[in-house]
Amino acid sequence: MLSKIVSAAEAVSKIKDRDVVTVSSSSGLGCPDLVLKALGNRFAQEGHPRDLTTLHPIAAGDMYGIKGIDHLAQDGLLARIIAGSYPSGPSSLPMPAIWEMLTENRVAAYNVPSGILFDMHRDVAARRPGVLTKVGLETFVDPVREGCAMNERAAAEPIVHKQEFAGETWLHFPNIVPNIAIIRATTADERGNLTFEHEGATLGALDQAIAVRNHRGIVIAQVKRVTAAGSLRPHDVHIPGHLVDYVVIDPDQKQTTETTYDPAISGEIMRPWDSFSLPEYGVEKVIARRAAMELKEGDTANLGFGISANVPRVLLEEGYPQSVTWTIEQGAVGGVPLTDFAFGCASNADAILPSPTQFTYFQGGGFDVSFLSFLEVDRDGNVNVSKLGKKPYLTAGCGGFVDITAHARKIVFSGYFAAGAKLEVSESGIRVAAQGNFTKMVEMVEHVTFAGQRARRQGQDVIYITERCVMRLEDNGLVAFEIMPGIDPEVDIIAASEGRVAVAKDVKIMPLSLLSEGKMGLKL
Repeated sequence: MLSKIVSAAEAVSKIKDRDVVTVSSSSGLGCPDLVLKALGNRFAQEGHPRDLTTLHPIAAGDMYGIKGIDHLAQDGLLARIIAGSYPSGPSSLPMPAIWEMLTENRVAAYNVPSGILFDMHRDVAARRPGVLTKVGLETFVDPVREGCAMNERAAAEPIVHKQEFAGETWLHFPNIVPNIAIIRATTADERGNLTFEHEGATLGALDQAIAVRNHRGIVIAQVKRVTAAGSLRPHDVHIPGHLVDYVVIDPDQKQTTETTYDPAISGEIMRPWDSFSLPEYGVEKVIARRAAMELKEGDTANLGFGISANVPRVLLEEGYPQSVTWTIEQGAVGGVPLTDFAFGCASNADAILPSPTQFTYFQGGGFDVSFLSFLEVDRDGNVNVSKLGKKPYLTAGCGGFVDITAHARKIVFSGYFAAGAKLEVSESGIRVAAQGNFTKMVEMVEHVTFAGQRARRQGQDVIYITERCVMRLEDNGLVAFEIMPGIDPEVDIIAASEGRVAVAKDVKIMPLSLLSEGKMGLKL
């Protein structure tokens, strides 16, 4: 039997000019960083391969130690990059090289919703004619807006079109066929069978491998270790060896950006419920508590990044560790979604599904409620989470946001009413000591990641929660129907939003229990 085990340098030597390379990763989670580094090193030394197109359903790498796509951010190596999200981080860190390339128009760069990118791989694998979807209509994904393009070079090469089919309007993404897959697992046997026992998620590696293999391409798998043929349980093998061409060993690969190995992340042990940290007292906890009030016992809820990520921990503090089933786009179902460098993983999960399967569930709106954050909201209820100002790398792009919100029955957006406001929080209320640099309730959002009016026509239940009020989109725009104790509606809402948010005549005051330094006494 010919060995499939090779060095990273030997594996990337098989990649040719103008190949289409699909990479499995979710920021630092599951990133095949050693292989990507070898590919970048090869180009730096040889000037080849050139003009690659790379596909990233979720970001490859981050700004905290896993370079990922930044290894490839070299002029001439990349022609196009099509990603669900990009490395992001605080303004205190240098801009990633890939962001410099795309903002300077040195590579054609696209931001395609993660679920659509996974769908593209499945349709390529089955030789169907591309993705036909309503996900993204009236958002920046729609050709009437940016059509997923992030710069002028991308706008000159459209990858999505409007299509009339059966009397309805759809978005059509024609096939982009990858012929190289770079994926990651924990263990490979000598035949190339792959298991994921130390991984926090399997992501879309299987679908990406099938898409490439069905078109006679090359699949490169980075793993932590190798075992003898026949020693892996068939039920544990997530990717069979006949789909894998080369195996690269990296014994030092991290589980996430800052995690060498934590068995709780990969579901091998269960943590005691009292071992999870709880949100610190403050404004963000108050907002998360109000969001938690939208839950019912037995709900299945989707969770995003930002303030919303605190909602499960509010439930833990209130004594509801398993009353809600949490679902996240990386595949975890149940348990407690983790934060910080382990975001995208969960502890005490009931199951870890492949990301493409999870997105099928999300796109069809199978869950009860989604908790998401916002950067800015406009008069039409549009939400921007994907692009902001002169420092775009502060955002990661849309990720799965557009897929999740497309048909969600109920969406709870959370965020601050204004940027840089000085807020004083106590058990009696929140006082705005200084209004801040600018309101997040804008005339028109910079990037439409969520289309408010379309959601309204579809009958979706959408609310926007801030530290000052809770709002809905009504006929004449945003209306606050609940106000936080301590907030002056005329000054802190109407004037602070420059008149873009009205206050309902029958407005209610939110309960003081939200402001308690102890438990709030939440009743689902």
